[in-house]
Amino acid sequence: MNTYKIIEIKQSVFENNDKQAELLREELKKDKTFLLNLMSSPGSGKTTTVLRTIEALKDELNIGVLEADIDSDVDASVVSKTGAKVIQLHTGGMCHLDAEMTRQGIEGLGTEGLDLVILENVGNLVCPAEFDTGACKNAMILSVPEGDDKPLKYPLMFSIVDVLLINKIDAMGIFDFDIEAVKERAKKLNPNIKVIPISAKTGEGIKEWADWLRQEVKKWNEN
Repeated sequence: MNTYKIIEIKQSVFENNDKQAELLREELKKDKTFLLNLMSSPGSGKTTTVLRTIEALKDELNIGVLEADIDSDVDASVVSKTGAKVIQLHTGGMCHLDAEMTRQGIEGLGTEGLDLVILENVGNLVCPAEFDTGACKNAMILSVPEGDDKPLKYPLMFSIVDVLLINKIDAMGIFDFDIEAVKERAKKLNPNIKVIPISAKTGEGIKEWADWLRQEVKKWNEN
């Protein structure tokens, strides 16, 4: 007979986080604020994509940005120059944001008058995929230099996102990257995933991405 307890902490943590995420979504719904959780590896072009997104939608939507990093305020400083409302979140060494951390960010930013809030999550393809942040939709960026095998190596991330942005397609001629293989592998994991090739550097594909995001914000406010 065992004389000690076994506690499934991981399951308990996720269960509580999921409840907090649902509560946050309900609050965002009442405020008519759409929260996008944007994830990727470091260096994939998240911040540049955020800048392009703001540029494409700033005349139609009031946009706020939550910049999450383990340390530094480099990205928040860059985004602030666009005129968008932005705050920097330091995770204190954590490699992801959970629902409660996102709530703190939302409260610090304030949702009054904001149609769209973009959460630029910590650069990581593992931990952020495990935690529901309370976002309305999840998106991820896979950049061409990272290689086309990432859906095989990080299946959970590809299975939980609504949109896959394949960034840096302007570098396709330099790297051995099979874009059709990525699409096939991603759709095998997630049949409903939308795949949009973009170049945040040149602006190619940004219109399609902005159109999708615009439509999702509209649907969020109508339903």
